[in-house]
Amino acid sequence: WTTFFLLNTVFISTGFNGLYIVFIGSAPEHHCLVPDANLTAGWGDAAIPVRVVDGEAVRSQCSRYRLDVLRNLSALGYVPGRDVNLSGLSQEPCLDGWTYSKAIYQSTIVTEWDLVCDNQWKVPFASSTLFVGYLLGSLISGQLSDRFGRKKVLFVSLAAQCMAVLLQSFSHSWRMFCVMFLFIGASQISLYISAFVLGTELLSKTMRVIFCMLGEWRTLLAVLAATSVVYIPLWWFIPESPRWLVTQGRSDEAEQIVRDAARRNGVEAPAVIFKEAEVLSETKKYTMLDVLRSRNIRCITLMCLVLWMAINIGYFGLSLNTSNLSGDPFMNCFLSAISEVPAYVVSAWLLKKCPRRRLLSIFLLIGGGVLLLIQFIPETLQSVALALEMTGKFGFTMAFGTVYIYTAELYPTVIRNVGMGMCSSAARVGSITAPYVIYLGTYNKILPYIVMGSLTMVSCVVNLFLPETLNKDLPETIDQMQQCNWWVIFIVDMCHTMQRPSDVCRFLLQLVQSTEEGKVLRK
Repeated sequence: WTTFFLLNTVFISTGFNGLYIVFIGSAPEHHCLVPDANLTAGWGDAAIPVRVVDGEAVRSQCSRYRLDVLRNLSALGYVPGRDVNLSGLSQEPCLDGWTYSKAIYQSTIVTEWDLVCDNQWKVPFASSTLFVGYLLGSLISGQLSDRFGRKKVLFVSLAAQCMAVLLQSFSHSWRMFCVMFLFIGASQISLYISAFVLGTELLSKTMRVIFCMLGEWRTLLAVLAATSVVYIPLWWFIPESPRWLVTQGRSDEAEQIVRDAARRNGVEAPAVIFKEAEVLSETKKYTMLDVLRSRNIRCITLMCLVLWMAINIGYFGLSLNTSNLSGDPFMNCFLSAISEVPAYVVSAWLLKKCPRRRLLSIFLLIGGGVLLLIQFIPETLQSVALALEMTGKFGFTMAFGTVYIYTAELYPTVIRNVGMGMCSSAARVGSITAPYVIYLGTYNKILPYIVMGSLTMVSCVVNLFLPETLNKDLPETIDQMQQCNWWVIFIVDMCHTMQRPSDVCRFLLQLVQSTEEGKVLRK
């Protein structure tokens, strides 16, 4: 329980740093700045063009009427709208910058560096740099953790995250902000994966399920950086993974940790904790190539990559979209976050007794199906659309938590961190894509939901091909790893060799009669 709570406190910092871009990257209402150019009050107010959007008059955000023309008309004493038809006047871009509303935000990176109109693309790009960092951190941290230990990589990543967020708060340009965001992403995902794998290998089966389900803009970043410092003393309270130590041939250190745990729990440890057969004599260093070398591991890994990518597009897409929803952005973000609490509670309870594969498919159906329904909700029922989006977030959150523990149970200890790192890398490709999927909403509000919903339904089908891990021992070596559903591979291989459709049908019928998955296929 001590280790459980200490590791979960570390996850709090990753939650902060993963989503503060929702606020500091928000674009307040804005229009072109009209400097004092000898204009009357009437012409100053009329300098911004007005267009009708969905029946409402909206001021242009990226253009204004030419000031030299307005200045001449104002000097002649003309009244806008009465003496002059404004729609016939020529326009120009915002040459003097923009004026931003401070009704919600005092300042964001958008107002700081004018990331609007032609520079609007820089906001989703900045969001993507965090996930590019996730991608790099996922690739590197897995191998470092397998080589130097989960605990060391965890605390080095924690210190790096703290420093990167603090430096980002002093960013003097958009480029520096993006570079620091990349380092924040790399250190944060390294911290998250290392702590996750450490908890997976340290905790018992029951607690493992619960554990795997839980984890002015400059001033905001400085405060968030300070929160990471308080976790440094946990180095002396969180132990290294005994499973990893055994795989490295360091059984004496592993035994000391287990005996200390027995003493704390009031349990008498046996004279011999690790039998000779359990202690791995080889200390081979595994890499990403080992994850792809075996046909079985390659099959499982490729399907996991698709799952992680689709789930992350949906999860982060909905999370980053909260500032674009109608209503108060802080309340929307709160509702989006609060929907995750019952999702984790429900999924944690179900994972104790229900098959992982079946649960994950149901969660994906909830998340993807709801998103596909949003396009049929009329514009007048915004509250219904918001409720459906929160329901979709509920489904993606349950899928997000489930896929972590499902993947961790599929991979053996010797390559678990490498495997998790590769899956996390695929997830980062999805995360990098998520801001641009949301950006599609500038062309059509429904388009992001169609894309996210369709990808989720495809991943739901892919999930059916993975082996079940419920009530199975956590594998230690590659030989102990569960086998992929070979009938899927056989079908693919045989379809390349058969010529007549009748042969294909006959082969499939014979194959599905002898497999559990075949029952599902026949239905």
